[in-house]
Amino acid sequence: MWHWQDQINMADSLFNVAHSILGKLSSLALQQFLLVLGVKNELDKLQNTLLTIKDFLLDAEEQKAKNHELTNWVKNLKEVLYDADDFLDEIEVNGLRKQLNSMNIKGKVRGFFSTLNPVILRCRMAYRIKEIRERLDSLAADKDKFRLVVKVVVNGSTDLQINMDPTYSFIWPSDVIGRNREKDEMVHLLMQNCSIEENFSVISVLGIGGLGKTTLAKLLYNDERISKHFKLRFWVSVSQDFDPRKLAYAIVSLATGNHCDKLVSFDQVLDRLEDSLRENRFLLILDGVWNVDRPKWIEFRSFLSGGACGSKIIVTTRSENVASVMETAYKHRIKGLPENDSLLLLVKWAFKHGQEKHYPNLVKIGEDIVNKCKGVPLAIRTLGSMLFMKTDERDWLSVRDNDIWQLEQKEDDILPALRLSYNQLPYYLKQCFAYLSIFRKGQDVASIMLIQLWMAQGLLIKSSNGNEELEDIGTRYVKELCSRSFLEEVEAYNSFMSFKMHDLIHDLAALVAQNECSTLDKNRGNLIEKIRHVSPYNCSIVKRELPNPVLKLRKVRTVFLPHEGIGSESTVLFGGYILRFKYLRVLDLSHSRLEVVPLSIGNLKHIRYIDLSSNDSIKSLPTTICRLQSLQTLRLAMCTQLLKLPRDMGSLISLRHLYLTTRETSLPEKGLGCLTSLQSLSVLRCENLISLFEGTEKLANLKTLVIGDCPKFTTLSRGTKFLTALENLMIINCEEFTFSDWQDFQGFTSLRSLMIGGLPRLSSLPQLVRSNTNRLESMRLSTCPAIVDLPAWLDDAASLRKLEIIGCPKLSSLPNALSFLNGLMVLKIDKCPELSRRCEKDLGEDWSKISHVQEIHLNGIKIFKEVK
Repeated sequence: MWHWQDQINMADSLFNVAHSILGKLSSLALQQFLLVLGVKNELDKLQNTLLTIKDFLLDAEEQKAKNHELTNWVKNLKEVLYDADDFLDEIEVNGLRKQLNSMNIKGKVRGFFSTLNPVILRCRMAYRIKEIRERLDSLAADKDKFRLVVKVVVNGSTDLQINMDPTYSFIWPSDVIGRNREKDEMVHLLMQNCSIEENFSVISVLGIGGLGKTTLAKLLYNDERISKHFKLRFWVSVSQDFDPRKLAYAIVSLATGNHCDKLVSFDQVLDRLEDSLRENRFLLILDGVWNVDRPKWIEFRSFLSGGACGSKIIVTTRSENVASVMETAYKHRIKGLPENDSLLLLVKWAFKHGQEKHYPNLVKIGEDIVNKCKGVPLAIRTLGSMLFMKTDERDWLSVRDNDIWQLEQKEDDILPALRLSYNQLPYYLKQCFAYLSIFRKGQDVASIMLIQLWMAQGLLIKSSNGNEELEDIGTRYVKELCSRSFLEEVEAYNSFMSFKMHDLIHDLAALVAQNECSTLDKNRGNLIEKIRHVSPYNCSIVKRELPNPVLKLRKVRTVFLPHEGIGSESTVLFGGYILRFKYLRVLDLSHSRLEVVPLSIGNLKHIRYIDLSSNDSIKSLPTTICRLQSLQTLRLAMCTQLLKLPRDMGSLISLRHLYLTTRETSLPEKGLGCLTSLQSLSVLRCENLISLFEGTEKLANLKTLVIGDCPKFTTLSRGTKFLTALENLMIINCEEFTFSDWQDFQGFTSLRSLMIGGLPRLSSLPQLVRSNTNRLESMRLSTCPAIVDLPAWLDDAASLRKLEIIGCPKLSSLPNALSFLNGLMVLKIDKCPELSRRCEKDLGEDWSKISHVQEIHLNGIKIFKEVK
């Protein structure tokens, strides 16, 4: 393995855990509970010790690969920090139970907490604190002998600098495979003039590491048409420190052919730069840009004002944020190579010229190898280089059958290239990225689910002001990973988004997470006991039992069980498994065939996320599930045989997200009405459900309400009108649904997204938003055959960005007010014959109302408008 592998395994994880622990120690609720127990002084000592070593942890992670003793120190420290985290979570649970006990809750629920004898609890807590503190003190005492230094964190990143070899502009075109079409398209773009207002424009080439951004830029730089079109061409390899003055020095040196003397005043440098560029059309390529500091870019671009109109700057970057900061006029997302070109590239690197003809069996294996690379040229070159001059089939099969991260790499190979992107992540994103390795390759992941999993593991870090909800922080994290090319968006509709990872990015996540996360499969049957997250997706469970390696993971925090992995006959057996996993935060039992959820599930006091969805056998839930005061997410969707919910569901005082399918006709008000922390409620495929429950107004924090595929559901309860925090409302495929009692409704005050569909009895929409607080950003109206016109309150929808109208044949025209909605960006109309006719470009009666909209789709065809 390459020398830096150990260095990046869960880098910064110690810092993250320490940061999380310190946040918990300073919380007001915990402080108050500790005072009651009389153990606050011990916790204060623990906090002080942790503060003394936290700032050295980033350097410890960096230096541990060079020092075996330090490596062991880091491992031991990580164990102590995780134990401290588990202990603080236990204190938090006891605090929540005490809080619940103080409420007006009678009967069985009070019995859940009667064992919390304060004297016994105080003794037990004091002993645990002392034991953890002594272990931490001992490790802290050893810190000085490693000569660690403080690594400063600024805006989430450390001061760690990574040296990069500078790229150069020369390339043999014959060495490049599969980029000619992209090159020709880009050449055409580069030779277009800029707008009158500016003398140059910026084109960004975006993509993950190793995809060929620099190669494409080199092809453009050396193209004969480009060299004739631009009088001046500059190639600058940008370091991670985007220094406008150093860049100016570099360009002057290139323009004059002489090294710019650093002793010359910078004013003189600017004079030389202006003289060089004056009225000359130039092409500047900035290769490998990471800068997201807008003032630096504005300063640098001011130096280039002397060039002639039509000048261009090409920026190669892995980050969407970089492209935005640099005011990109056009973003070119570089694509992977097609399969045929990928195979040609592998053959080029694995064989001497013509040698492949003698080894057709190896070329056949090579077809499978390039599929592993998913079109990334650097990955293909890496594997081809490994196989050069190797003609033994076993060598080729080894490369084909192993994950890339398990193969030996050189410094200029694919994983070191991807490592640079990982090292650039802010510390708070590194563990979040590593956690992605628990998903299988190629899996589509809903962002909502991922955010809830991050929440369950405590990976979302609140800012100092604390105003942001955890879900909002998670959404920001997902968007940032997408902007940095770690995630690829698959589908998006407002806050509902799904994504997947490129296989090579998944390999990188598996590499950095290998001591914390594991996807148990046939190739990885042995697990180290300190693994904390396991998803045996590809592991077949013999005799309905968990694999032995999983049973040894006493401190595991995540268990994703294989689909069909737990059978109906295994309730008692599985109940025993649960007792082993007492620190579990996430339990995924979706698609299993359990008929009875074991009573022992109530012992999972740390659990925050339970998924029992798509289980056709479960008929009831044990009352012990109501003991889980830390539970944040409960997924019961598509449990089509679930007869009813436990009576004391209101005891789940931390529950924020509930997805359910039930055979009840009405949801229990006593249980659900007490879930005041609930942020989203999704009611799906409830065949008997007629209504929710009276008293829905008690769900004061509810932001998302989804009701889908409930054929007997007739109307929303009166209390729903008072959900002032509601931002997303979705009602789909409810044949009997109407807004029968809502005509006098004054409107939601926070609604941003509205999706109405599959409602054959719905003839009109009531006043769902108020005119003076209209925040609606998107609206989708589909398969509502009785709708004849759009609601009048759309006149005030100044925030509306997206409007979709599908399958509403009686809707024959658009309101005049639509022409005044200047913020409308996307309009889609389909299966509305008369309305589509009226919206035809230049010809339809309603075209003038929508001609300002940037993106229009009629009957599945995008309308292209002339650019003014």
